[in-house]
Amino acid sequence: MYATLCFSVLPLVQAFLRDSSTPITDETAHIGHTTTIASATVVDTLTAASTRACNGYQEFCSRRYSNITYVGTHNSPFDAPNNLASNQDADVISQLNSGIRMLQGQTHVVNGVVYYCHTSCDLLNAGTASAYFTNITSWLAANPFEVLTILIANGDYVSVANFTPAIESSGLSSYAYQPPAHPMHLQEWPTLGDLITQNKRAIIFMDYNANQSTIPYILDEFSQIWETLMDPTNQSFSCAIQRPPELIDAQKPDIMYLMNHNLDLTLTIAGTEIVVPDIARLNETNAISGIGSLGMAANNCAATWGIPPNFLLVDYYNAINGSVFQVAAQLNGVTYDATPISTAVPTNTTPEIPPPGGTLPSVLQSTPPSVVPSTVAFISGTTRLQVRNRLLLAYSALALFLL
Repeated sequence: MYATLCFSVLPLVQAFLRDSSTPITDETAHIGHTTTIASATVVDTLTAASTRACNGYQEFCSRRYSNITYVGTHNSPFDAPNNLASNQDADVISQLNSGIRMLQGQTHVVNGVVYYCHTSCDLLNAGTASAYFTNITSWLAANPFEVLTILIANGDYVSVANFTPAIESSGLSSYAYQPPAHPMHLQEWPTLGDLITQNKRAIIFMDYNANQSTIPYILDEFSQIWETLMDPTNQSFSCAIQRPPELIDAQKPDIMYLMNHNLDLTLTIAGTEIVVPDIARLNETNAISGIGSLGMAANNCAATWGIPPNFLLVDYYNAINGSVFQVAAQLNGVTYDATPISTAVPTNTTPEIPPPGGTLPSVLQSTPPSVVPSTVAFISGTTRLQVRNRLLLAYSALALFLL
């Protein structure tokens, strides 16, 4: 009701601003980000009509979308308990309610249906893209002052047309932002306030095979975002450009960038290498400071490129209470606030039929329930995630022996 009243006032305030002959200028600066607003913008509207902020901070209303650092979850839907391929241990709605504002995930197509699956749908199947997008759409509807980025990893390199049925049937397309140009450079993106007023609060990117000339709301990632090393296994976390390769020698690309900060380790099972999160070192990887920390890596990249990363992509974002959000707040020049900034909505729990195909040995899919309690009871001072990591390593070795 409150949001409805707020938005009913917006047209009146905007009409007043349009009729005003006095331009309003505002320079908003913070660590590494500077945005100049040449005329009255929606931030005035939001201030007058609501005490709510944009993505949790009133300062963000006048900042360009490209002028903010967001925390993102790597492989966001993969939160299956005790599964070797999981990257998170909270569902997507919980992630959003905590403050995550970029959701990334790998997709695969089975019998014409797009699923969110990690490497293979036989390893970890998180359900259909339609169900995933439906949950997100419900959350956006319940949180009208939040702007969200969705990064689709097109694991099978299929045509972008495969994704439109799920996006449109879920209702997500109605929130999808369509930029006026391609590519969009740093100073061309709208402010969060503009996106909120237009109710185009979902910015959808795809890594491979996007085609904005035919589907303008699925944006090509690598012409507008570059990335640091993917699947890093070294705590040094290089700030060099890895993707797209044509930008590797660029001095300072005029587009946004994503910092991959999900430390991995490589396992070899039956002659096949599998990259999994290095859970044992999460307390270092997701920390505010220290060797291998998110804070140190982000500051290094900010010093290297002159601006902070736009996206911090992490595994198990909640391993240390609020640390990843504190890093983003420091980069954004705002004060971290642990208060939830969104409205919870129920998760879609409708059962889904998994795609056909073989299955991995059960030892790779889950930890035997009878083992966990007795094991944890004898390991004092060890976190649940560390226990899980060690068990998975042991079971992977056992699977190799069995195969």
